[in-house]
Amino acid sequence: MAEDMRYASEHNFLGVRVDGYEEGVCLLTREAARALARAQRALLARGFGLKVYDCYRPRRAVAHFVRWARDPADQRTKAEFYPRVEKGRLFELGYIAERSSHSRGSTVDVTLVRLPGLGAGGAAGGGGRGGHEVDMGGSFDLFDTLSHTGDRRVTAEQRAGRMRLKGALEAVGFVNLPEEWWHFTLRPEPFPETSFDVPVTLSAGRSTVGSWQQSALSSRTRNSGPTTSPCTPAPPPAGCT
Repeated sequence: MAEDMRYASEHNFLGVRVDGYEEGVCLLTREAARALARAQRALLARGFGLKVYDCYRPRRAVAHFVRWARDPADQRTKAEFYPRVEKGRLFELGYIAERSSHSRGSTVDVTLVRLPGLGAGGAAGGGGRGGHEVDMGGSFDLFDTLSHTGDRRVTAEQRAGRMRLKGALEAVGFVNLPEEWWHFTLRPEPFPETSFDVPVTLSAGRSTVGSWQQSALSSRTRNSGPTTSPCTPAPPPAGCT
């Protein structure tokens, strides 16, 4: 699986590394990671793979998004990420929110890549990490109605790409957010009412259950009962490490 962990870099709508992204790794709950791996295996047989942009997102990162959206002077990324929307309307239009499903650990932002050189049995060289992104008719994190999964302005080929991605993820239990073709949340979620705030690092993914329980106690948004499992890096077959 290919990776382009945008918020651990400066190539994102803030134009800076986002708070809480100390390493460019994909952390997910075990259930979400295993489902993503199943989708990847099914796609490999058809000559496609997955590329992840974002997985678990700490609450401090969401707070960084909110601070950025409330700063009208910072317009450095407008041309790429919100060319047709005034920054002052990002909250009103729902592009920025004070809470995110990503903080619960079972949401992933993802696209398709077309893989070259498939071998016997659909095995791709490099485990599906190479290839070129499929044209989806709009880029990741484009704040525009063109990002709506079912938007009719995209070409037939671009729509087919969106539907292929949606179908592959839905087949393993993910549900698409209609406003963002790249955004999928596993159902049912293991932690539907708990928002975590552990920084994104590989060591956090390997941390003990106890450390994540402590984080849940300090950062849960509503009483959701005891937390019983940590987020983990997606397993080796999914390639999110």
